[in-house]
Amino acid sequence: MGELASYVGGITAVLASLSYLPQVRKAWPRGSTQDLSLGMLAALTLGLSLWVVYGLLRYDWVVVGANAIGATLAAIVLGCKIRDL
Repeated sequence: MGELASYVGGITAVLASLSYLPQVRKAWPRGSTQDLSLGMLAALTLGLSLWVVYGLLRYDWVVVGANAIGATLAAIVLGCKIRDL
């Protein structure tokens, strides 16, 4: 059962992380982040980063990998938002 949970977690992580890609593709080249909240992006990036720390402390590599991808993508969009201020 633990192996099944890892597969489900891995698939969920990939799908959740991919949901940030449209924002990255829109914000990176065009700098169009006006519709996004700075506070929301900062909170999302911090929250995902803390999940990475949690996963490291628990030696849970599914949690680490999933949230590291999401945190990286969210940080890119956050950087674009800060650039556009």
